[in-house]
Amino acid sequence: MLEDKSQELTPISKLGEFGLIKHLTENFPVVQTSTKVSIGDDAAVIDSENQKMVISTDMLAEGVHFNLGYVPLKHLGYKAVVVNLSDIAAMNATPTQILVSVAVSNRFPVEALEEIYAGIALACNRYKVDLIGGDTTSSNAGLVISVTAIGLENEEKIVKRNGAKPNDLLVVTGDLGGAYLGLQILEREHSVYLANPNMQPEMEGYDYILERQLKPEARTDIKKKLEELDILPTSMIDVSDGLASEVLHLSDQSKVGFHLYEEKIPMDESTIHTSEEFNLNPAMAALNGGEDYELLFTIAPSDFDKIKNHPDFTIIGHATGDEKGNFLVARGSNQLIPLTAQGWDAFLNKE
Repeated sequence: MLEDKSQELTPISKLGEFGLIKHLTENFPVVQTSTKVSIGDDAAVIDSENQKMVISTDMLAEGVHFNLGYVPLKHLGYKAVVVNLSDIAAMNATPTQILVSVAVSNRFPVEALEEIYAGIALACNRYKVDLIGGDTTSSNAGLVISVTAIGLENEEKIVKRNGAKPNDLLVVTGDLGGAYLGLQILEREHSVYLANPNMQPEMEGYDYILERQLKPEARTDIKKKLEELDILPTSMIDVSDGLASEVLHLSDQSKVGFHLYEEKIPMDESTIHTSEEFNLNPAMAALNGGEDYELLFTIAPSDFDKIKNHPDFTIIGHATGDEKGNFLVARGSNQLIPLTAQGWDAFLNKE
């Protein structure tokens, strides 16, 4: 949990709930002009400045979403923020504030919470969002972190999941599958450690995919890049539960089908090589792995020339009529494989 096993640790009971909150949050600056009242009052006050407020919340539970056997606490705090900001980015909005609530058992000292909040502070600074509130409480089931993210945007620029039309192009940012392969490396090395604590973990050469798993980034930069290209997506979602699952979400909400081309799915070389090491099809890692936090969106066919050679975007398919269903077009052939959601489900999967 903490690297220095010899340090004297502070029990949470020494500070109490309100003392703990003050201790953990007193050094968070306010940077957003829309934040009028922050931590320290009964509630926060946000002035939306005539924009619409976009709100999302997500919860990370120990033993379900993360394993503290290999996830550093600072990385966990950072990731807890990022996964929520990704939802705001997927609405084409700008994240502005977060609220963080933590339930923690008495096996965690104050110093462990400090590490988590250090990661939260790094994310707040990186994405220029304000921590404006939250809560702490005790837990009998380990550590739980809940983050609520708030963003602002003009109504006409907000992008939802239900706007795709037949013949729209399906586009994804970045590359996919890396986070899932990073998790496989972490699970493998953790199993080796449990079997023999004297064995050193073999992490060399896996830097990129490990970072994709432990310290992902929200694509808040995409909004500006699309504006520069004069493109407003017709629908959008973030890739948190696997590409296949997200395509099916867009299909369901927009009432269209999709043809997704396997050979077009963007993947980093390290993702491909590690997939081969685990005897996995790299495309399946991208389709079903999740936690990439890239953005998947549709654009009108008339926007093709604007985006076709852009290094941040890959056109991976197109929308069809709803009655045509959702299919993966297999690499090197025209074989249509029905697209099914086999990605992450917290009620079916455990770390």
